[in-house]
Amino acid sequence: MLIKTGDTVEVIAGADKGARSKVIKVDRTAGKALVEGVNKVFKHVKRSQKHPQGGRLSKEMPIDISKVQYYCESCGKRARLGLRYTDEGAKERYCKKCSTSAGEIAPAKPAYAKK
Repeated sequence: MLIKTGDTVEVIAGADKGARSKVIKVDRTAGKALVEGVNKVFKHVKRSQKHPQGGRLSKEMPIDISKVQYYCESCGKRARLGLRYTDEGAKERYCKKCSTSAGEIAPAKPAYAKK
């Protein structure tokens, strides 16, 4: 699971198919991601001091991670992500279509540095 918080993703299945937005939160144990503006539901709220009006609140619910795909800004397409080591030995994610870096995920280790 290479999708991280802050990534731009596109929904590839479900009612919100084609929607492109940012990831707010990723739950790795459940395999779900909370995506901004996707999978909205209404939560009915009873009148209280916190919500004096009461009524229906619209909120996002988590979507399965398999239904979203990383959106690469440089090539402008959906793409899979891969892992590779940089010349310094740091592990990074990269777009498999255009081969651009999507950010480092582990610090540099001398054992993986290219000599």
